[in-house]
Amino acid sequence: MPRLRVRFSRGQEVKFIAHLDIMRLWERALRRARVALAYSEGFSPHPRISLAVPLAVGVTSQAELMDVFITGWVSPHWFATAVSQQLPPGIEILGVYQVALTMPSLQSQVGYAEYEVEVETEKGPNEIESAVSGLLSVEHLPWHHQRDTGWRSYDLRSLIDDLWLVDGCDRYCTIGMRLRCDSGGSGRPEQVVSALGFSRYPQSIHRTKLILKARQ
Repeated sequence: MPRLRVRFSRGQEVKFIAHLDIMRLWERALRRARVALAYSEGFSPHPRISLAVPLAVGVTSQAELMDVFITGWVSPHWFATAVSQQLPPGIEILGVYQVALTMPSLQSQVGYAEYEVEVETEKGPNEIESAVSGLLSVEHLPWHHQRDTGWRSYDLRSLIDDLWLVDGCDRYCTIGMRLRCDSGGSGRPEQVVSALGFSRYPQSIHRTKLILKARQ
């Protein structure tokens, strides 16, 4: 039972599609491409497809990862060609390769996610650099976030691995972020933007990389 890892991008056309609908989209595309999917066992079998980290609605990406289990061997090239023909505009397969069945689940391997976040601002590059340095210099940053289940309190600083100014000119700047993304918590770019002192919600959030943990 081969296990294929797919790297793909999500563009502007599909950035408002929720996670469950993205999973349904992939299932339809794989079936139409006649990929022999492996199914889970039990009373309600479902295709063995798993995404590394769900992408928030409104966020684009060039770094999504998905594992697909199939019942027979196919070449990664055939898989990419056949499935690409069934995908809608906005989703593009960037690479396919085989991984060992003994590898841990894809979700458990993710350690960090990197983003480029564009924000409208009146601050100059020096002021932005100062805000970035100031945030990175603190040990703790108590934060509160309202969810459907109520308010959640946590240390936002513990979810930030690194920040840097990518570009700052005119009325916009782009901040690079490497945020924790594992079972212990996931950093949210819009919250980091707020912690940096920007008053406006980001113009765009683009995930550029998923960083997997070294195999133990």
